[in-house]
Amino acid sequence: MVTASAIIFFVGLFIGLIGLSSARAQSSQTSAPGAEISAKPLLLEKNEGELRTRRPRTDNKAVAAPQFMLKVSPKNNGSEHLVLGTEELAPGASIPKHRHLGQDEILLLQSGMAHVWLGDQERDVHAGGMVFIPSHTWISLKNNGTEPIGLTFIFSAPGFEDTMRCNSVAAGETPTAITPEQRIECAHQGHAEYEGMIEKPRK
Repeated sequence: MVTASAIIFFVGLFIGLIGLSSARAQSSQTSAPGAEISAKPLLLEKNEGELRTRRPRTDNKAVAAPQFMLKVSPKNNGSEHLVLGTEELAPGASIPKHRHLGQDEILLLQSGMAHVWLGDQERDVHAGGMVFIPSHTWISLKNNGTEPIGLTFIFSAPGFEDTMRCNSVAAGETPTAITPEQRIECAHQGHAEYEGMIEKPRK
């Protein structure tokens, strides 16, 4: 005769086996080839990455820096979450006032000194310092120092690198001039706005 305690034991054992089978199935699903990380791991030196040359402006205003380098992005290594690049701002160079509409940004100063306007704040930031720019926050900066600013920029999501590519050409190519209207279209590609841009009504 099967006792009540034996029934309870076998029921518990059956439930345990179902749980183990379910856990194995879930583990198999998460380790399936389609669930693997698609981004490519990177080890890059300072001079390695996608080097690009900015297009000259037809309004004769200076560009922030002649060249910049993209290192991490969907097109560079398949990253779905981050964008990272570097550039060097010569003394007197500036990044015009703008804001990003879909990404936070971090600027890391490797060298030099920048005078920064961020939202309602204004101050100097020196080598080793950082600037955190929340989405929709106006930002501009200028190199008021006597040495170049080594700048690393990091975005919380892809987008603005499309604007940067639109405003530039691959290193080694001859850059064509860019008009204010084209700069507006480039800004739209990367979900950004620049202060003072006069936009035509969209049809």
